[in-house]
Amino acid sequence: MKFGVVIFPGSNCDHDIIYALKNIMKQDVIKLWHKDTDLQGCDFIILPGGFSYGDYLRSGAIARFSPIMDSVIQYAKNGGYLMGICNGFQILCEAGLLPGALLNNNNQKFICKNIFMISQTKNSLVTSGLDIKRPLKIPIAHGEGRFYADENIIENLNKNDQVLFRYCDEKGIVTEDSNPNGSLQNIAGITNAARNVFGMMPHPERAADIELKNTDGKLIFDSILTAIKI
Repeated sequence: MKFGVVIFPGSNCDHDIIYALKNIMKQDVIKLWHKDTDLQGCDFIILPGGFSYGDYLRSGAIARFSPIMDSVIQYAKNGGYLMGICNGFQILCEAGLLPGALLNNNNQKFICKNIFMISQTKNSLVTSGLDIKRPLKIPIAHGEGRFYADENIIENLNKNDQVLFRYCDEKGIVTEDSNPNGSLQNIAGITNAARNVFGMMPHPERAADIELKNTDGKLIFDSILTAIKI
């Protein structure tokens, strides 16, 4: 499978996801520079984490207007698979490819730590291979990760089974105390109505290597590859 990883000025998790996909998952990976417009025939596009354009204005607000985003947006509208991780999730919301917004953490601080999250649906490439009863330990690293949307959007996300992950405790129980940033309803990741665009704040690529003593993130990539092969 051919993955394309878009690199913006300020991206700092691009090499992390490239390493995970290429060295661990044994997939073809193409680097896509933000000024390019050719997606080079990739089967799956990823917007990585980092601080695109220094997070000026709002996280993802400038990156959304990079030249390559016109191609990415059209690709997604045509049904292409697209995933945004952390800053990539912020960019997807800024581009209108996913509903809602990512606001400042409720403690107004940058948070970098391992959290637990639990999948909420089997109806997506990202989660179809996961055990919905098993919490995953995945790192977060963000200052603007608080998912927010109006009541109608939240209602539709729940009704349409578009919530991918919620923050939980180590036992898989979704609680207020297990919410690291104040996200509404502990939401850590969502998909669009067409189920081809995915966004999440936690970093699965940082929990995919056995050398890190944690491969919970690899389960997400396994799920994607297994679902697409089917």
